[in-house]
Amino acid sequence: MNILNYINGEMKAANNGSVLDNYNPATGNVYGNIANSDASDVADAYEAAALAFPSWSITPAEERFKILNAIAEGIDSLRDTLALAESNDQGKPLWLAKNEMIRAGQNFRFFATAAMQFASESHAMENKAINYTLRTPIGVVGCISPWNLPLYLFTWKIAPALAAGNCVVAKPSEFTPVTAAMLGEICSSAGLPNGVLNIVNGLGGSVGQAIVEHPKIKAISFTGGTVTGKHISSVAGPMFKKVSLELGGKNPNIIFADADMDKAIKTTVNSSFMNQGEICLCGSRVFVERSAYESVKSALVAEVLKMKVGDPLHAETRVGAIVSKPHYEKVLGYIELAKEEGATVLCGGGALHPEGFEGGYYIAPTILEGLPFDARCNMEEIFGPVITITPFDSVEEVLAMANATEYGLAATVWTQHLTRAHQLAAQLQMGIVWINCWLLRDLRTPFGGVKSSGVGREGGLEAMRFFTEVKNVCVAL
Repeated sequence: MNILNYINGEMKAANNGSVLDNYNPATGNVYGNIANSDASDVADAYEAAALAFPSWSITPAEERFKILNAIAEGIDSLRDTLALAESNDQGKPLWLAKNEMIRAGQNFRFFATAAMQFASESHAMENKAINYTLRTPIGVVGCISPWNLPLYLFTWKIAPALAAGNCVVAKPSEFTPVTAAMLGEICSSAGLPNGVLNIVNGLGGSVGQAIVEHPKIKAISFTGGTVTGKHISSVAGPMFKKVSLELGGKNPNIIFADADMDKAIKTTVNSSFMNQGEICLCGSRVFVERSAYESVKSALVAEVLKMKVGDPLHAETRVGAIVSKPHYEKVLGYIELAKEEGATVLCGGGALHPEGFEGGYYIAPTILEGLPFDARCNMEEIFGPVITITPFDSVEEVLAMANATEYGLAATVWTQHLTRAHQLAAQLQMGIVWINCWLLRDLRTPFGGVKSSGVGREGGLEAMRFFTEVKNVCVAL
């Protein structure tokens, strides 16, 4: 399988003719190649987008709705094909990939309707004047997405940018490019004009860097690691670009003794190990009220030991392969670090080699106990199937531990105590707090984190606002 760039409505090889190997994480084998592009390809993509922008920016909202909705229909019609490609490319279980394809279609459908509903504001000044707000598309914008939820997060950025009237130069992760290329084909079939969306493949240091530093790409929407986010800020800031950064997380999952334990334990296992723990929203630090600690610990370990790890295409597999060999080695390195820091391994704790998939990148779901709350493995994002469990004695103590990291993306609170739940939600330094649930998402709500978890918000009108420039017009009466 050869993955090409999608520029001006056509599939094209990189200008330099170079390619990168594409690996199947489940087997560790190369199964295709990817265009290894550079700044010249980004320049071509920009030119195509800039030529398309004058027409697309004034395309009536109803017409944009029809095209974006047709893209959503195209994704839905190819859901199984896309899911299989995603599973092979990323290592996730096929059943999970199918669920994510549903969301990819929903992203385009949601923002298709948003194109029809996005409206300006007006403010009357007591018979003196009327102010009204114009929101216009920015121009050509850059969208850079990660490898953990490839099409899900790719569409989450591209759809609002297009709905708001922008043209896009997009970069998928070099680890998971296949469904992005398939999206290009879907967009052409749906009637998206040439140049409105351009997809350039390659390494972050070349393609991503070229997008961020391009003088005429006016906004950057990025999801990925905090270190890369800091670099993007350092480049884009002096150029006065708009920047939206959705970065790392080290999310606390707080379980009180009065919680609905069956639901809390089932959801905690899911929130900790879904997608091999490779979701920025995964709960990687589990805090349990001391009176319930031993029973919750035992129940979590028992549930995790039941999880089937192996072939992503097997219907019963719960945990698939880690996305790449470098990341696999990084996660294993953190497990060894945790042992050095004094952790007790309650389950997992190392690599697995399932029969028939011995060359794949598999790690046993791992629960660690006994680490200080400020140990490195409790402070740094591991982004794999590894969690820690820690008891607490008071609301004040768990709040301090939960807020102790540099991250502030999401938290989950399990309790039947209504007042305590709301008080904690207000005091947790997080962009998202789920009470007695996890990953229950309304696409109208703002999504993002605080501290080192990011800048700005995605989702709903927040995304439409990000991808537009605002102008106030004051008319004297």
